Amino acid sequence: MARTVVISGGGTGIGLAAAETFAEGGDRVVLLGRRADVLERAAASLPGAAHCAGDLGDPVDVRRVADFVEREYGTVDVLVHSAGGTGGAVPDGHEDPLEDLHQEWTVNFRLNTLTAVLLTEALQGHLATPGGRVLFLSSIAAARGSGRPAYAAAKAALHPYAFRLARVLGPRGITVNVVSPGYVEETDFFGGDFPADHLAELIEETATGRIGHPGDIARTLHFLASSAAGHITAQVIQVNGGAERGH
Repeated sequence: MARTVVISGGGTGIGLAAAETFAEGGDRVVLLGRRADVLERAAASLPGAAHCAGDLGDPVDVRRVADFVEREYGTVDVLVHSAGGTGGAVPDGHEDPLEDLHQEWTVNFRLNTLTAVLLTEALQGHLATPGGRVLFLSSIAAARGSGRPAYAAAKAALHPYAFRLARVLGPRGITVNVVSPGYVEETDFFGGDFPADHLAELIEETATGRIGHPGDIARTLHFLASSAAGHITAQVIQVNGGAERGH
């Protein structure tokens, strides 16, 4: 039977690649995100896909989205958290630089941590029992740090939440895992082409000698959502060509 797969951030990048992979496997996908037009275009390209727009950092919107999913589908078999980002550049030059820090850290935790936590809590009671899957998208930055410490910290915050959730949901036969990509091309996150020298450095960090593709992450998510991965839970799966280990 077709499963219901709910994907936040499903309109572009890794989220869309995941939606395509699950749809190809015969699952029903429900795309969530802030931009209704982006979600509508993405859903139109996938057989039987649905979408619902909302700000997943807002409890009111999250409840509305969760109510839509419950009303239309009842049970959620797979919940994929792909929404996130840095929120763009933070203005410089304030009289008090703490204002910049406050904005940057608040935005990052809202986009990357709070969205995932609120949506999970809202849908937790509707996860398939047994067999449900919850999958979080983290980042190599959560382990190694980066030039964007607020983003790295916000992604790292997902890990203990996921580990605790695995304990809570395990008795129901539900697994919870985290997938940690490195640099992935063809996504909005990196904001366009990297300078050639920077790209060469990123490739040099990998053991595979190449950068990541959205499909690399999507296929990993698909496997973790399968029955074959039923005894894998509370894990951080590094999908970054070994870059997390350095060189």
